[in-house]
Amino acid sequence: MAACATHSSLMLAYAAASTRSQDLTPTPSLFSFASSRPNHLSFPLLLLGGSRDRRCAAIDRASNHKFIVSAVAAEADLDTEEDLEQTATAVLDPPKPKKGKAALVLKRDRTRSKRFLEIQKLRETKKEYDVNTAISLLKQTANTRFVESVEAHFRLNIDPKYNDQQLRATVSLPKGTGQTVIVAVLAQGEKVDEAKSAGADIVGSDDLIEQIKGGFMEFDKLIASPDMMVKVAGLGKILGPRGLMPNPKAGTVTANIPQAIEEFKKGKVEFRADKTGIVHIPFGKVNFTEEDLLINFLAAVKSVETNKPKGAKGVYWKSAHICSSMGPSIKLNIREMIDFKPPTAN
Repeated sequence: MAACATHSSLMLAYAAASTRSQDLTPTPSLFSFASSRPNHLSFPLLLLGGSRDRRCAAIDRASNHKFIVSAVAAEADLDTEEDLEQTATAVLDPPKPKKGKAALVLKRDRTRSKRFLEIQKLRETKKEYDVNTAISLLKQTANTRFVESVEAHFRLNIDPKYNDQQLRATVSLPKGTGQTVIVAVLAQGEKVDEAKSAGADIVGSDDLIEQIKGGFMEFDKLIASPDMMVKVAGLGKILGPRGLMPNPKAGTVTANIPQAIEEFKKGKVEFRADKTGIVHIPFGKVNFTEEDLLINFLAAVKSVETNKPKGAKGVYWKSAHICSSMGPSIKLNIREMIDFKPPTAN
């Protein structure tokens, strides 16, 4: 047994010396150390020859196993320390600023004002209201210091990327929009005097075109006579993105300029479906009476229904909501909305 102990001590001393020599060389990986293990541990066996009995051999194997486990654990600790240093370095590096859509605040992270959270309790989120109740509730949710506009939002079963499913039309609101509309007219010859007599705020020809090219946009509607469209075509890049480009479907290209001016002054509104198939139509102000808002809203619904695109298939109406400018949306019962009939006056 004393010989066995001596043999084991010699083996551990040699293994420790070989480990220290490895520290001076490039750091081997865990797998390279494991692969070279038999070569390092076989040298003491050669020195001792085959004179050990089975008990000494068992003790030697146990000693070798303990040393290998200790060496592996030590190398694993070194790797862990290196990983921690790399992690600490990564934390110190400032994150790159996000751009585009990635920089937008997620919906779950947005905060609402106390005012909005309070008025949001006035309506149930998933409940579908009838038209009368919805308009009455809408007036309750509008409690800001200014007079808010009232808007209708209709999601339709259309895909505007196809020509036969595009929706662009106008609606004449019987009770007006509650806003002062500044109308500009591009005309020449006798049409200039007609436009001024009809109440146009701005009238011009080539001079007005040059002003628009220079950045003049002090108007809400631009009406043009058909003979001016050749010159107006060059303003497409300026007027198009702002929704001010004259168009026959919108009623802003017409030979009857006085009638067009009168309609837009009284409350004619242009609307079109966006690329997701949603139509947004303002139909008054919150200081309107409930009856006036109801009349304007029904006129908007009728116009959307009448101008249904030819390519629209299946169910046309998918959802309908109304809201004030700074208030929560109120969902409507579509079937009740389409079949709604206003009470007849006695």
